[in-house]
Amino acid sequence: MPSRIAVTLGDPAGIGPEVILMALADAQWLRGCEVTVIGSRSVIQTTYQSLSRLGIAAADPDELSTIDIPLPGEIAIAQGDAVSGAASFAYLDRAIALTLAGQFQAIVTGPIAKSAWKAAGHFYPGQTELLAERAGVSEFGMLFVARSPHSGWTLRTLLATTHIPLRAVADTLSPDLMSRKLALLVRCLHQQFNIASPRIAIAGLNPHSGEQGQLGREEQDWLIPWIEQQRSVYPSLTLDGPVPPDTLWVKPTQAWYGANPAGNIHDAYLALYHDQGLIPVKAMAFDRAVNTTIGLPFIRTSPDHGTAFDIAGRGLASPTSMRESLQLAVGLCEPQAVNV
Repeated sequence: MPSRIAVTLGDPAGIGPEVILMALADAQWLRGCEVTVIGSRSVIQTTYQSLSRLGIAAADPDELSTIDIPLPGEIAIAQGDAVSGAASFAYLDRAIALTLAGQFQAIVTGPIAKSAWKAAGHFYPGQTELLAERAGVSEFGMLFVARSPHSGWTLRTLLATTHIPLRAVADTLSPDLMSRKLALLVRCLHQQFNIASPRIAIAGLNPHSGEQGQLGREEQDWLIPWIEQQRSVYPSLTLDGPVPPDTLWVKPTQAWYGANPAGNIHDAYLALYHDQGLIPVKAMAFDRAVNTTIGLPFIRTSPDHGTAFDIAGRGLASPTSMRESLQLAVGLCEPQAVNV
């Protein structure tokens, strides 16, 4: 049976519609998959016409499988507001319902504007939290996956904490939270990437990982004992850490650019907070990284970029991250096809 993938349009005033149509323009690798775009047909058609006038290759809406959700009002391209927020929320809500009903195996989400959701009365930190709520799961995580165009090596980074203030990170982190995130990561590496005995690097929190308590006590007080305890829980794993945050990303960067053999590198990285994990990911793979929500009862991937209202409608957006998101969703629907 072919993989069945739903693609949500994202905020209709942003770049989501155009990168989706560009990514699907010449998708030879999608043969054998059933892709359905969920969004407003009028936006899809208008975006196609705009891209065609600019001479940019885009998938013909008449040749796409779509589920039309009409706009609840007028929108202005490049201006996210309550109307565009209500529309993007409705697209995702429909995709989740149909996926939970068994119609799709995976959801690839276009970028949304959190401010537009809030203006529309939907108070979620992001799409991830809505997905988890609707799916009825309390344990989930944001895993960023990127395949290097230079070496073919795959970078996988899980965030222990996500969208919280930096001053709250140290108080939020705990052995219990880390255990739950590590369990999610291990299960994902086993089940979705077919890595039986993964090597995982765990970041320290403080400069130099606290330097034996001189620059912060978190490593000495609980992080190092927790890692030792987890090594007994997962005897087949290699757990390294806490690795000083300023040196954690040296080998991955070398592997990304082909200067370090992939066999001498970790399979995944567990970062303790948002910027600790995402600054290096975006520095290496801004146009290729894919946000994968792990812990859901279905596959969810998303480009690692936002709505880019400043360039929306001008044909300047790159479809690379959307294409990578689609390719990863296809691979994760059939794990044996994922090259690890």
